[in-house]
Amino acid sequence: MALGKDYATQQCSLARALEIVGERWTMLIVRDALYGVRRYNDFLVHLGIPRAVLAARLGTLTAEGILRKQRYQESPPRDEYVLTERGIALWPALRALGLWGREHYCEVPLRAYRHATCGTEELLGPHGECPACGIFVPLADIELLPGPGLDPDPADPVSRALLRPKRMLEPLEIEAPGAEPARP
Repeated sequence: MALGKDYATQQCSLARALEIVGERWTMLIVRDALYGVRRYNDFLVHLGIPRAVLAARLGTLTAEGILRKQRYQESPPRDEYVLTERGIALWPALRALGLWGREHYCEVPLRAYRHATCGTEELLGPHGECPACGIFVPLADIELLPGPGLDPDPADPVSRALLRPKRMLEPLEIEAPGAEPARP
């Protein structure tokens, strides 16, 4: 029996969520948006996703209120994609999947997260809590750090920019080709 194309017969909130975020590439687009990626071409080069698939996924995420388009240039007109509150609310699910993947498929951590506001050097606990001050850390107060498992010299500019510590949700600053690299 062939697998259906949707979960319409399922009376389950997980099935309904998968209708929106369960397609291949979608959670990686949301992950990148959480990391501060906002522009179409940056998603394209970082993910290695086919253009038609990226356009379709961005269209769905925008239509569902997970991302919103925001104009950043008038001539020629260019938009970027910014997470909404609905999109930000996906962080705990992405964090849980990332921790599961790290535990079962990664020998060396690729990324780490810490509470930027209190200045602790300790990493966040499994539920997003700060071990130093004991609070659940809001996403905007989380600092994204490269882990020891990342390629120290990646080919694409987005991966290179993500080698520098930065706060989640803040726009990622991509260096122009040929520019002098910024120091971490």
